[in-house]
Amino acid sequence: MEHWMSALPEELWDVPLTHLAIPGSHDTMSYCLDISSPLVRSESDLFRLLDAFCCCLTRPTLFKWATTQDKSVEEQLAMGIRFLDLRIAHKPKDRSRDLYFTHVIYTHLTVLETLLSVATWLDSHSKEVVILACSHFEGIDDRLHEHFILSLKKLFGSKICPRTESVLTLRSMWVSGYQVLLSYDADIAVRHQELFPSIPYWWANQRSAQGVISYLECKKERRRPKGFFVTGLNLTAYTNYIARNPSQSLRTLTLSNWECLRKWLEQQIPGSDAMCINIIAGDFVGPLPLSPLVVALNQKLLLRNSSQMKKED
Repeated sequence: MEHWMSALPEELWDVPLTHLAIPGSHDTMSYCLDISSPLVRSESDLFRLLDAFCCCLTRPTLFKWATTQDKSVEEQLAMGIRFLDLRIAHKPKDRSRDLYFTHVIYTHLTVLETLLSVATWLDSHSKEVVILACSHFEGIDDRLHEHFILSLKKLFGSKICPRTESVLTLRSMWVSGYQVLLSYDADIAVRHQELFPSIPYWWANQRSAQGVISYLECKKERRRPKGFFVTGLNLTAYTNYIARNPSQSLRTLTLSNWECLRKWLEQQIPGSDAMCINIIAGDFVGPLPLSPLVVALNQKLLLRNSSQMKKED
């Protein structure tokens, strides 16, 4: 899985990346959440009050339900993950320009030290392409945006594929030396040709596999977007369920629903047709075999091309 893009059959090198099946991780950086950090700014006043007076109860529960991954970003890349869901914020009352990742609370690792690890990994994997989806940006003003974007340009340099590129295939990326597609979910992105707009993420907001699948099937019937888009296999549990199930966690919920999600996943088809998939993201991509299952879907493109050639003959 570490080199799956370069290992794809040559017949797929000229397929648009928007038509390939690409594995991704939901809330990529939640494996390093700092349990003692402040809550993010968007959390409700009621939750803040509860957390202030009962943190010995709220923090362990919050931590086990906010953690969606248990492998480092380097390990995720080595496992085949090529879409990283990066939710970025600036801590309140922090006078530095340091940015962190978030999921209810902040991470130990800063954004730039993490992305440096990604850049280093790409140096030794010259034919692998990653999609970095930067979003949320809580507490970040235009000045800090500009500083961060400049840092991204310096860090990845000529690896960044500009949005002006009309053809995005593995072959075209390799020829140009591009390895990084930067999606940036903020209005300021239009000022920078290195930044792609935000990538739609199909989030079911459901607690069960059946609920997720029902939502995704409904979305597919309305036709896939033209560009990149993400099909989210991640589950969501709300306060009443969490309160009634104190021994559970997002990990146990995800693992118990995996078999149903796996069967649905194996039936999916990448490509340009209205109901085809593109990026598929999930939780706990370490213990669950999301990457090999998603990458294997690309073999269906070969079968389709082969059958079309036979019809033409």
